[in-house]
Amino acid sequence: MENTKIIANGEVIVSASLMCADMGYYADDLKKIENSGCQWLHFDVMDAHFVPNMPAGLAMLDATTKHSRLPLDVHLMVENNDFFIERIAPYKCDYVSVHAESARHLDRTLQLIKSTGAKAGVALNPATPPQVLDYVLHLTDFVLVMTVNPGYAGQNLVGSAWQKISDVHDYLLSKGSNAAIEVDGNVSFENIPRMVAAGADILVAGTSSVFSKVASRADNMKRVNELIAQGIKARKLTSTVEVIKAGTEKLATMRRSAETSSLLANKTE
Repeated sequence: MENTKIIANGEVIVSASLMCADMGYYADDLKKIENSGCQWLHFDVMDAHFVPNMPAGLAMLDATTKHSRLPLDVHLMVENNDFFIERIAPYKCDYVSVHAESARHLDRTLQLIKSTGAKAGVALNPATPPQVLDYVLHLTDFVLVMTVNPGYAGQNLVGSAWQKISDVHDYLLSKGSNAAIEVDGNVSFENIPRMVAAGADILVAGTSSVFSKVASRADNMKRVNELIAQGIKARKLTSTVEVIKAGTEKLATMRRSAETSSLLANKTE
């Protein structure tokens, strides 16, 4: 059960956070989201224990599958992960993430997710370092980086958010992992370019972007895509600078090595 690459190089996916949808006109809002060009639907399952909230249950998940054909990205914010994985299995979810902090047997739980046919993700709270993935990285298809404390929409970023995204990106790169990075929390018009530049592959978009009341779902998505393009451009520029820097450092090391060898040869003579 090795992990698989779920996002193409250079692609950024927008996963609309359904806890921000208009619940009075839920089916209509799902259609608007789908027609806007949004690629995934992000569905939060909470148990009021792991997080102090419980906005939507499995009946709403059932309704979602009946009114949309978009891939389902389910984020479990619960204490008993295996119980909920088994309960959502009939809905054929495409992506399922569990929190490292609540998963007592994370290896087994990720295997359980994969046995349902879904891609497996591990969610990390702001204070949780990426190193908790060391022994389950081969089972992890994506890492969900929480840039707010989980449970509520409309929060501000925690102070460590930018460093956390970059650290997870560097960690995965150092391990040669194909796992994608999903970012959840205050994915706003203002923050999107910087999140993408830092390494985000999947954006969980809510009240401060896709569901913003300043414009229609379609116009909001158009703006989101423009901001993603800015972030990708900045990411490519950063990568180019890093490659040049690495090449310069390697050249300097080779030069120092050659000079040391020359000095030793002269002493020998």
